[in-house]
Amino acid sequence: MRENYLERVLDMLGEPLGRYQDPEAWRELEGELGVSLPTDYKKIVDGYAPVLINKHLSLGHPATERWNLGEWMRRTADSWSQIDWDEGEPEGDPRISLGVPDLNFGTPDGLIPLASTDRGEVIFYAPRGGRGKGTLFVEDGEGEFFEYSMTFGEWLFRWLMGDEVAGSGSGAFYPGPVSLSDLPMAAGERPPTRYGPSRGM
Repeated sequence: MRENYLERVLDMLGEPLGRYQDPEAWRELEGELGVSLPTDYKKIVDGYAPVLINKHLSLGHPATERWNLGEWMRRTADSWSQIDWDEGEPEGDPRISLGVPDLNFGTPDGLIPLASTDRGEVIFYAPRGGRGKGTLFVEDGEGEFFEYSMTFGEWLFRWLMGDEVAGSGSGAFYPGPVSLSDLPMAAGERPPTRYGPSRGM
């Protein structure tokens, strides 16, 4: 029986607020990207974003003006697209796994940015990776890519558990409840940090 990682993540994060749920915002974003984003990813974003999880992982939302997910995806994809990959292959070159000659960002045949950390790591979704089932790539902030054949829910669960899912040496376990810092939606706003349920750790 396959483990329900989404359920386990939701258990760790606690009751979702779902402040900005808007199916139309997702339809617009996915129409622009030309691909459906992972269902578990959208559920986590809808439940908690815009948010900073455990003081490191940032998630935007497609329905908000500040911390807008679509805008961040476009900006991030544009920045990554400026790199001349012919100057030298990146470590863990995603092109090999994806079977594509060019490394594209923000497109169905390339890498779509989903989230980032304050350590410079970027989590990407490759819709056509994993033999067409979709897979994740994480760039470690140093130019090296790591492929993880798992759902976003499993990746986030393992990240919260301190597993090395952003490259070698990337694991960092924070015992106790998961912290969730809502990102400020107006200048000068300082939302309080809240916590998920006790994990007994």
